[in-house]
Amino acid sequence: MKHQVTSIRTFIGARDFDISRKFYSDLGFEERVISLDMSYFVIGPQLGFYLQDYYVKDWINNLMVFLEVDNVPRYWDELQKLGLHLKYENVRLTPIKNYDWGRECFMHDPSGVLWHFGEFY
Repeated sequence: MKHQVTSIRTFIGARDFDISRKFYSDLGFEERVISLDMSYFVIGPQLGFYLQDYYVKDWINNLMVFLEVDNVPRYWDELQKLGLHLKYENVRLTPIKNYDWGRECFMHDPSGVLWHFGEFY
């Protein structure tokens, strides 16, 4: 198939939709409301995901999202300064890990979605 692809977006569920909406806004995403039970959260011109008022524990506990950033140590410092892990229940931060391919740090959102923030060497 030969098409001009412009974006790829995942769907993320939320245990508490209102808390997750606030959390992602605090993280720096811009919310674009689609309906009463779904919003599109965007960061940058073509990067975003759909947050929905829908929760299945087995799905959320196995959901991971990788966000490539330009500087993991700086991003890690900014994550810590935001204090989201202190403000929101269940939010956990995991420090930077180095690998052969690059490095990343991690964060669980209030529902349990695991975010990888990484950069490639």
